[in-house]
Amino acid sequence: MARFHVRPEAITADRVVFDEQETRHLSRVLRLRPGDSVQVVDGRGTEFTVRLESIEGRAAAGTILTRSSSATESPLAVTLAQGIPKGDKMEWIVRTVTELGVARVVPLVTERTIVRLEPGRWRDRARRWQRVAKEAAKQCGRGVIPTVDPPRPLQEFADAAPAADLRLCLWEGERRGLSEILDAARGPVASALLVVGPEGGLAAREVEALVGRGFTSAGLGPRILRTETAGPVGVALLQSRFGDVGAPRP
Repeated sequence: MARFHVRPEAITADRVVFDEQETRHLSRVLRLRPGDSVQVVDGRGTEFTVRLESIEGRAAAGTILTRSSSATESPLAVTLAQGIPKGDKMEWIVRTVTELGVARVVPLVTERTIVRLEPGRWRDRARRWQRVAKEAAKQCGRGVIPTVDPPRPLQEFADAAPAADLRLCLWEGERRGLSEILDAARGPVASALLVVGPEGGLAAREVEALVGRGFTSAGLGPRILRTETAGPVGVALLQSRFGDVGAPRP
């Protein structure tokens, strides 16, 4: 069954209205017609079975037949705070960690961030990364689209970092491995915050500042990983231990 993402406000009572982009896809690409059934997700964790009733011009509409909570969302809410790398690596990171089930991505400007842009251009990048997250969520069957925040300085993020059961930063200078730290976790773990530096990693004084704010630094083993590898590996280890990576399909 074809699957579509719509905005929550597109759903009222038992009716769904598809936007122009989704209407074009369902009518011109998939060749769907009134009477066909599709799967719809609202980006907040609810899935619907919808029977198409009308497809006219730039808008399509349908009637909700069933609704249920998404079975594809992890029980672990992971926020990845990622130092912004060069080129299109951030898009790859956002796409990959969306597939791994993150709830939120916070792009960070750190001491070793190479890319420097005006605020307006950062907002444009953030909108692009949010579209990438939406496309990835749709491709992998998620019911929730991760939030991608506008970029912010690491210091600003650290000063207002949200509460989490685990607050971690990856640093190649740390002898303790992430697996060891996860083994030592006490009590239920339902949320995790993971900070990763850009190319060159986090500076020692940035790690010290994070540790001073309640973060635990962790390594990823004897080899130094690229920034676009480190974040997804850290998320995968968290999801494998406390989330649903490796779990049976529902």
